[in-house]
Amino acid sequence: MKIRLISLVTLAAFTLGGITGCVTIPKEHEGAAKGAGYGGAAGALAGALLAGEGSRTKGAVLGGLAGALIGGVIGNYTIDKKLTAEETAAKYNVQPSSGTMVRLENVTTTPTTVNPGERVEVQATYALLTPSTTEQVGLTESVEIYHGGELVGNPEAMVTHGGGTYTFTIPIVLPKDAKTGNYRVISTVKSATAKDSRETSFTVR
Repeated sequence: MKIRLISLVTLAAFTLGGITGCVTIPKEHEGAAKGAGYGGAAGALAGALLAGEGSRTKGAVLGGLAGALIGGVIGNYTIDKKLTAEETAAKYNVQPSSGTMVRLENVTTTPTTVNPGERVEVQATYALLTPSTTEQVGLTESVEIYHGGELVGNPEAMVTHGGGTYTFTIPIVLPKDAKTGNYRVISTVKSATAKDSRETSFTVR
């Protein structure tokens, strides 16, 4: 299991009074800055990469927070491998000829009701089924957060995995002035040839 370094950069939020936060973005991190959104306020990106085999690997994410979540912070992305390629293939009873498949099994937000300034974790479990147990597949694990129909967060991580069942977690610390109401959360895992999404939500009171 290998996680590619995506970003290790913090974006300053814009203020509306004409004073703009300034940050120098290295060329290799420009994609992450675009993910957070040019021309508008974006939340902080955080995380440190500890690449390698094993569970609970921490990594950086790209994307950001805007709108109702301006001033929030995206914490360290983590991932656990729950089942091996063989165990996952047996569970779904698939044949190698089926090609690469992605199945999102479960998506949760914890807690489901939260106060401004508190932390909510988005967690998704998915199965990656490959034609060969030795094949490595590039994936994008993404989360889109909507409030009042407006996209207010889009953290994502780009990873490379062999077949198996994985759970990724992205924690978000809400700003102290986060707008109240329901937040739709759409989690998606996709490869070059396969994609699956599930929706959940949380409420800020």
